[in-house]
Amino acid sequence: MSTRPVTGGVSAGSSPGPSRARVLVGAAHAGPALAVTVLAGLLSVAQGLDPTTTAVLVAAVLAGQLSIGWSNDLVDRSRDRAAGRRDKPLASGNGSVALVRGACGVAVVACLVLSFALGPAAGLVHVVCVASAWAYNLGLKATVWSWAPYAVSFGGLTAVVTLADGEAPPWWWPVGAALLGVGAHLLNVLPDLADDAATGVRGLPHRLGPRRIAPVAAVVLVAASAVVLVGAAPPLAATVAVAVLVLALAVVVVAGTGRLPFVAAVGIALVDALLLVVAR
Repeated sequence: MSTRPVTGGVSAGSSPGPSRARVLVGAAHAGPALAVTVLAGLLSVAQGLDPTTTAVLVAAVLAGQLSIGWSNDLVDRSRDRAAGRRDKPLASGNGSVALVRGACGVAVVACLVLSFALGPAAGLVHVVCVASAWAYNLGLKATVWSWAPYAVSFGGLTAVVTLADGEAPPWWWPVGAALLGVGAHLLNVLPDLADDAATGVRGLPHRLGPRRIAPVAAVVLVAASAVVLVGAAPPLAATVAVAVLVLALAVVVVAGTGRLPFVAAVGIALVDALLLVVAR
């Protein structure tokens, strides 16, 4: 596959390509990367980590997430090109493969160094989390096991936070986070179902079909809410309020029309993420 390298010069009669920064951001899956990094930071605050440890942990997670995003676009560039993904700089020919590959390598090294700066246990678990996500990129996404890397990576992230503080996580943190990860996987795939089907990707969501994804995601996310509420045992009034809100959103997921089921399922995911942070 040929690509047009991003350079500082512009040939006569041609328009300038995107800057290196825009290429890297465009290939990084910036939204999910930022969301997971922010979640890691909030969990660190909930755990009571000191500012230095929190900064190192957030940097390690960000480096890992960038490596995951860049590797995804590197691995999928032919598939994205076949699907006509003009929003993907590598697929559209508007970005340098060498640039993204080099940045990905730097991110991997930074992730390893920063992860083990948190201690051997926390470092090892975080490397497993990142390796799990890479396994998704390298092939698991097209199998019925596509959900497993999300469960491992989200659940393991909570253990990274507590192990950086020298303790194991409470049981409901990794279990609730793993369920949140599976729900996030189901919802994240929805916009790309047609493109994935056209290029031979058949993960768990594709096998469920578009009409069943949101309801199944709602069940998984409601289960995550239940796990956190049981494990954290907040005051009765708070438990009832959260349960009512989550169940109401779940009803919208099942009975709503148009984009409402998707929006309601995302709402449950946000409630679950908030619960993981505030219920610690």
